[in-house]
Amino acid sequence: MVPINLIIKADNLVKRYNNLTAVDNISFYVKEGEMFGFLGPNGAGKTTTMKMIQCVSPKTSGKLEVFGMDVSTHQREIKKYMGVVPQENNLDPDFTVYENLRNYSRYFDISMEEAEKRIEELLNFVQLIDKKNSTTEYLSGGMKRRLVLARALLNNPRLIVLDEPTVGLDPQARHLIWEKLRALKKKGVTIVLTTHYLDEAEKLCDRLVVMDYGKIIVEGEPSQIIKDHIGTGVVEVDNYPELVECLQKSDSIYEVMGDIIVIYTNDPVHITNQLSMECSLDKMTTRKATLEDVFLKLTGRKLRD
Repeated sequence: MVPINLIIKADNLVKRYNNLTAVDNISFYVKEGEMFGFLGPNGAGKTTTMKMIQCVSPKTSGKLEVFGMDVSTHQREIKKYMGVVPQENNLDPDFTVYENLRNYSRYFDISMEEAEKRIEELLNFVQLIDKKNSTTEYLSGGMKRRLVLARALLNNPRLIVLDEPTVGLDPQARHLIWEKLRALKKKGVTIVLTTHYLDEAEKLCDRLVVMDYGKIIVEGEPSQIIKDHIGTGVVEVDNYPELVECLQKSDSIYEVMGDIIVIYTNDPVHITNQLSMECSLDKMTTRKATLEDVFLKLTGRKLRD
């Protein structure tokens, strides 16, 4: 059953570029106030989907509504209530931190007085108030991402769309961005993001989809997706022929990955005891199953360009 309080709703959405189908008949929804993720390898169609949501790339067919409005006919109204953090930092290097925000505020006809108030609040929010008069070329990568986030919040958006919000950042900067996103969510802001950091998606997202070759191959809450496709635990052992033969005789679910074998299980203790007794194995690594395990199982391990 689809909830009533929807910010985004897509039905049979398609995007084609000549003979290439980048988004292939997908349907999904995003509820008000949730953090929703698009995951997938390069070329999966997630960024194309985000561009259609942002009203910067027209859909080929299907239905896509944001705030209950069609993206084909209400782009201006939709963008009024949306903030966007692009994958690349597109700040003006000739302007100071303050000037980047002040100039951007003019796109939304925000008065000078109101803009000053919002800029002050946002610079405090992203912890850049002491860099207010610095030009952006002297900011670190983490500071630039926080400034881009502050810029996206200038129009008090109901929806924020983030494409790889923490790409290239050190752990401290990543966690600071996470903290700010959680704070926005608590205020009722709806957040949609793409990321290649699977731990990020697992920690932040209420729900997510995994896309591959333009299609949605799985959807749901991170913890439930992990449980459904992997189990609660993973046992890793060195790969050798005798062990493979032993596993083939058991009911274990496993994958051979180069020089290791990964066994998926809801009962790691039972599996390790079984391997010790039946396969004469005493060297094993047991860990909690993660979203990355699901991602690699569903989309494979080959590099994508």
